[in-house]
Amino acid sequence: MRLRAGAEDAGARLDAFLAGPLGSRARAQRLIEEGAVRVDGAVVRKRHRIEQGETVEVELPAEAPPAPGPPPPGIAVRYEDDDLLVVDKPAGVVVHPARGHPTGTLAQALAGVAAGGDAGRAGIVHRLDRDTSGLLVVARSPEAHRRLKAALQRRAITREYVALVEGRPPARSGTIDAPIGRDRRHRTRMSTDTDDPREAVTHFAIEAALPRTTLLRVRLETGRTHQIRAHLRAIGHPVAGDPEYGSAGRLGLERQFLHAARLRFAQPFTGDLVDVSSPLPDDLAAALERARAETP
Repeated sequence: MRLRAGAEDAGARLDAFLAGPLGSRARAQRLIEEGAVRVDGAVVRKRHRIEQGETVEVELPAEAPPAPGPPPPGIAVRYEDDDLLVVDKPAGVVVHPARGHPTGTLAQALAGVAAGGDAGRAGIVHRLDRDTSGLLVVARSPEAHRRLKAALQRRAITREYVALVEGRPPARSGTIDAPIGRDRRHRTRMSTDTDDPREAVTHFAIEAALPRTTLLRVRLETGRTHQIRAHLRAIGHPVAGDPEYGSAGRLGLERQFLHAARLRFAQPFTGDLVDVSSPLPDDLAAALERARAETP
């Protein structure tokens, strides 16, 4: 297996970088310790920090890959052409195989219709958290994947989200420009209180001011792990229902109120505009109605 690190991978540990393609972090660590992994031709430790442009080669043992589990239900295709798909991921579906989620992932569901990029990723160009619903662009060929990843790195793919947050931001719109990384004390969180900060920029605008919450339209400029959730917590307005960064169960939610509602980009071969939207899922629509009915 040969992988080339992009800008979005810079700073990641080698074992974390390989966890998705290899199915788990434990498997990645085992292969690194066995000397089966080389970075630009050199054997390195699992703590090695990936740099953009590095080539990671993995010598895989001769073994049958694990049988994919059943595809996750409810994967709607919102746009389709010969080169790509835009799919609508339901909440609860993991994008890539990883520790604790070896099967039943979006990548496995798309394995027969998408291709390109790293092994096990089925042409998926960017990610969503397990409990964030909404739109993802998926390449149907390695060249389409390369071009779409390049567009993402140039920030030429517009990614808009709808988020319901606690309280009211002080301005109708704004930009959160604050580097984030793994939180110093809570290792499952990303935050501005980190020893490994990476550039992160999020834009927001108020869609609706409700009695105790605010509906925001959020646009990503960068795409760090948990970026929207960490940034909104950092300004004192966590996403409603967020069990990691806010208050679980708010408004009867069983997950964070965060939905990837719109993707806008140029078709990588023709240049034609692709502009796709996704409606709020039923659980978020119901929570929004409860938010509208709250007393101040």
